Amino acid sequence: MKYCFGIDIGGTTVKCGLFTVEGQLIDKWEIVTDKSEQGKKILKDVAATVADKMREQSICAEDVEGLGVGVPGPVLLQSVVKGCVNLGWAEYNVKEALERELKEALGGKYFSVSVENDANVAALGELWQGTGKGNKSLVMVTLGTGVGGGIVLDGKILSGATGAAGEIGHMPVLYDEPEMCNCGKKGCLEQIASATGIVRHAKRVLAKTDKASVLRKEDLSAKDVFDGFKAGDELATVIVNDVSECLATALAHITCVVNPEVIVIGGGVSKAGQVLIDTVTKYYKEKAFHACRDTKIVLATLGNDAGIYGAAGLVL
Repeated sequence: MKYCFGIDIGGTTVKCGLFTVEGQLIDKWEIVTDKSEQGKKILKDVAATVADKMREQSICAEDVEGLGVGVPGPVLLQSVVKGCVNLGWAEYNVKEALERELKEALGGKYFSVSVENDANVAALGELWQGTGKGNKSLVMVTLGTGVGGGIVLDGKILSGATGAAGEIGHMPVLYDEPEMCNCGKKGCLEQIASATGIVRHAKRVLAKTDKASVLRKEDLSAKDVFDGFKAGDELATVIVNDVSECLATALAHITCVVNPEVIVIGGGVSKAGQVLIDTVTKYYKEKAFHACRDTKIVLATLGNDAGIYGAAGLVL
């Protein structure tokens, strides 16, 4: 039997998956991301845990097709990371470094490594074994603490000239926004459609009126906003419509450029469920170019496993 590994390196944990080359997940596990000393131990730890799993499963290096890695930063040529602030990395050839660590951990043997941006591999995972299965092109938007994205066209990740293709969260949509985004610009999609952005916008809406609302509470969350929307709260409805319209505007711009078969929405905010999809779709159909108007918008299905599936998919 032939195998491959999918590795998703995050700022807190490294998610790991062992797969058959047919896409069956055999085992998954996590290790802590050791960010000490500018993250110099991370790849050594990855190599060690992969070697341990191979010994546990009695897998030899010759039976491994390769290892894919998703990292939180732009990547060129599936090898060089152009800086990962969350991990402490500057420009870094992750492919070469991890192959070297694997060779040491496996006693002189190793297999090839492919590296991509984490949002891109999540998109590939959803196309390969998730809700986009059966399609060849997909745009994925992840609505979490921030807003990320990935684009797959004809089964291949679109990385862009500097590895920044798919940075959907930093598409400008709020043209009168006075506050700065984390990226240094003003008016990014992330400032209204992320979990933190939804709460920020909700507080602004609440501050402008004295209307009663279930949202007038401490520790307001994005989930509270969508729960209020489902319950018919007037101000929650205004907020969700604002968020959905901005997201739909961004999606309409994207589909004019890459014209995917399907748009997948994932991340913590997507747990709001079908009401999010329905509301975004309503605005999307109003704003999209006529030839793109029927693009399907669906919920992601792989959840936190999308990264390891997509990383494994890089190999194959």
